[in-house]
Amino acid sequence: MLNCKQATELMSREQDDSLAFGEHLSLRFHVAMCAGCRNFRKQMAFLHTACARYPETEIKPENDRPPV
Repeated sequence: MLNCKQATELMSREQDDSLAFGEHLSLRFHVAMCAGCRNFRKQMAFLHTACARYPETEIKPENDRPPV
């Protein structure tokens, strides 16, 4: 069984790449048993979604614009 450090490393990798079947299964089992890692996974999913929605262009506040 995975420990929490190994599980969080897999969750981090999972955000960008697909895991091997055995890794996926081990992670799923660990998350089912560990409330801390379930919470971490939910937080990572939230951050991933929030970052994907963040605009790519920089928005400057009114007072930072150069005078016309």
